[in-house]
Amino acid sequence: MKTKQFIVGLTLSAMMGGGVAVGSYKLLESNTAETAGKQEEVQYPNVRYTSSMRSSEVAVPAGLNFIKAAQVSTPAVVHIKTEYKTARTADRYNSPMEPFLREFFGDGFGERAPRSPQMGSGSGVIIASNGYIVTNNHVIDRADKIEVVMDDKRTFEAKLVGADPTTDIALLKIEQDKLPVVRYGNSDDLQIGEWVLAVGNPMNLTSTVTAGIVSAKGRNINILRTSANKDMSIESFIQTDAAVNPGNSGGALVNLNGDLVGINTAIASQTGSFAGYSFAVPSAIVSKVVDDLLKYGEVQRALLGASIQEIDASLAKEKGLKTLNGVYIAEVQESSGAKEAGLKSGDVITAVNDVNVSKSSQLLEQVARYRPGDKVKVTYLREGKERSANVTLKNLNNSTELVKRSTAKSITFDGANFEPVSKQEMTKLGIDGGAKITGINNSKFRDTGMKDGFIITKIGDNIVNVPEDVEKHLKNFDSGVVYIEGVYPDGLKAFYPIGK
Repeated sequence: MKTKQFIVGLTLSAMMGGGVAVGSYKLLESNTAETAGKQEEVQYPNVRYTSSMRSSEVAVPAGLNFIKAAQVSTPAVVHIKTEYKTARTADRYNSPMEPFLREFFGDGFGERAPRSPQMGSGSGVIIASNGYIVTNNHVIDRADKIEVVMDDKRTFEAKLVGADPTTDIALLKIEQDKLPVVRYGNSDDLQIGEWVLAVGNPMNLTSTVTAGIVSAKGRNINILRTSANKDMSIESFIQTDAAVNPGNSGGALVNLNGDLVGINTAIASQTGSFAGYSFAVPSAIVSKVVDDLLKYGEVQRALLGASIQEIDASLAKEKGLKTLNGVYIAEVQESSGAKEAGLKSGDVITAVNDVNVSKSSQLLEQVARYRPGDKVKVTYLREGKERSANVTLKNLNNSTELVKRSTAKSITFDGANFEPVSKQEMTKLGIDGGAKITGINNSKFRDTGMKDGFIITKIGDNIVNVPEDVEKHLKNFDSGVVYIEGVYPDGLKAFYPIGK
């Protein structure tokens, strides 16, 4: 009897359990369907939930604690917004024939409606409490307007103090005082494997901090080589694996003390987003460029005066070299500092001021720290024997003179005013100087079709660098017609004939 009761009870239990299971399945199936329906309404394919948050009392070792560096650097890293007025194809017909075509078709010939301005963004680093900010040249290059957004959300309009495309560094100024700053660190002291932080505004996510290690130093990735500066670019980047994305450019690379050791500049990527490595301009170069821009308004580039080559196994075999370390001198330029110091083709430079150089990027970085007229000790090998020479560095013109800040003044000539071109306009338009015309309606220049704001860069075959050049070249012009060449602030180039 007990056995029979047990079997019946077991059967009833099984039946009840099955019913509960089926009911639960149906209930879950219904909930799953509702959830799926909601997911179809709003989807975020690039966002994923993490696991539940849990507090942790694990103590972080002092050497791996990034809190101090983040607290020190974040308030002094700014968001930079740029505005570009899209160049119109032609405000007026861009041709020497313009006056004749305008006379035939009317004053509206060739005019087009302006387009909406384009926007850009990046990062910057406050290096002085009175408003000086370092960023990348490519962040602000040719911008019509530069706006700085502080970490505390205050906004200021910035002016361009100066820029150096060969190192991709630019210096901005905002009118504000008592700002938080990041102090310079010594990038020479960085060690491979040392922890660093990248601070910036990637993808418009302000005040973002990422961590990584120094992967390499003295990297040359040929990102700054252009037709305009292919022989002058300085690439000796700090390579890190700290995550850097679009918008990080111009931001700070700091060590664990929060000291500035680099300006984040580029990423190695097939997609445009971070894929493993990023590159920063060393603070040793940044500080020299900034110092030059503040003191002289121009970067003072010193040159050794020699064409150099990287040494590899093939070159060593071809030239009979006994070492793969150092930089090979292929040619020495006449009247250069290298020539005067006795350096020759075939010599292998191994150190500058007792700092070892094993590749071209390291040699260029060391020389770039100095100005024309400075002397450096160059250690080199000749026929396997070590020698040294004191080289006086020179500029592009094989002179020791420094480039002086422009002191151009405004003038009035033939009823029109001519003003110097600002550094920001020169950088934006890619010109080295010129004369901007204003008050044109009261002058004979109006008859050419020229408008206020036009920047004259050339008169006939003569270059115009400053306003005084306009008067000088036009007074020396005897008779006939000469063409005036220049550019408008929106980038439109134009030609205008003027007779005498």
